[in-house]
Amino acid sequence: MRTHALAERRAFARSLNASLRAELEAKLVPIVLPRLIGARIVAGYHPLKDEISPYPVLEALGNGQAAAFPWFAGRDSRMTFRQGPAVEPAPWGVLQPSADRPAVAPDIVLVPLVMADRGGVRIGHGKGHYDRALSHLKEASPILAIGLAWDMQISDRPIPADPWDMRLDAIATPTEWIDCE
Repeated sequence: MRTHALAERRAFARSLNASLRAELEAKLVPIVLPRLIGARIVAGYHPLKDEISPYPVLEALGNGQAAAFPWFAGRDSRMTFRQGPAVEPAPWGVLQPSADRPAVAPDIVLVPLVMADRGGVRIGHGKGHYDRALSHLKEASPILAIGLAWDMQISDRPIPADPWDMRLDAIATPTEWIDCE
């Protein structure tokens, strides 16, 4: 399922010219931003080339709000969050904040995905980083996990979940907000 969904996401993203891609990513702002009111720290991610970018949303954050990004000390370390910007290569080459940036506990986490269903079951890249990080964060305090996706990444059919999978609270696409129940 993951392999097929990755191929579909890749094909979709490659079909977009730069202008249309930017337009679709900008459409996330009016859908997501109203749900971020009251959040002090919003964690995003530096997108892989086929992932929808959270940067338009992060760039629209208001006064008193800060953006954070995933951070890894090494390939086997637990994912934590540090205040942005994402400027240095992480162990897998994706950009992350520098090690001297403050570690933070976000109020809201914008989560990338390969595929998700309308109930909040998410398929990621299979390493479990977000599941472990979200579980750890939710033990300390309530947080909101919002998946960001292209419309074609949403399955109307339920996806089987493993016991350790952390469900998303909501999903935003360029055309809709999905409350996951």
